[in-house]
Amino acid sequence: MDINIEMNAAGTTDIVCGKGILELEGMEFHAFHGCLPHEKSTGNLYTVDFRAVLDMKAAALSDSLEDALDYGKVYEVICREMEVHSDLLEHLAGRIVNALAEAFPELEDFSVRVSKRRPPVRGVAAWSRVTMFHGSAPQPGQATELCTARKRHQRQAASEEGSEIGR
Repeated sequence: MDINIEMNAAGTTDIVCGKGILELEGMEFHAFHGCLPHEKSTGNLYTVDFRAVLDMKAAALSDSLEDALDYGKVYEVICREMEVHSDLLEHLAGRIVNALAEAFPELEDFSVRVSKRRPPVRGVAAWSRVTMFHGSAPQPGQATELCTARKRHQRQAASEEGSEIGR
C-alpha cells in the first residue's frame, strides 16, 4: 500500500495518494460444501481471502473507522455465506462476491478466493481454489503504480509552475 504524505504550503501534511489494498486473509471455516455425500455430512476446512483496492485517503487523514472499510462487517457477510450450502466452489465464491457487492456498494474493485482443504481427488492435492473478481480488481503492484504515476505528474506540474515563476 502506498500512501504518500507531503507538506503543503501551510506546513501541514496532506496525503497525496490514498489508493491502497485492504486484505482480510486466511479466514477459516469448517463448512459442508461439495457434491459428495461425505462432504455434506462431515464437512471440510475452507479458507477465504478478501482483497480490495480502494481509496484510503479519508481514513488515513482522519484515523476514524467511519472513513474506513469495516472489515469486521466484511467478515460477517462472508461468514453468513459460508453457512449456506453450495455444491461448487464457483457458486460459493460467486455468492460471496454478490453479497459483498450488495453490502458495500462503494467497493468497486475486490476479489474473493475460496480454498478447500484436501479436495476429493484420486491423488494428493493440498487445496483446490477459486478466485472471483468484482470490478477490474487490479493485480498486486497496480495500486502502487497508480500512486507513483500521480505523484510524478504532480511533481512535473509543480516543476513547470516553478520554471514559469522564474521567467
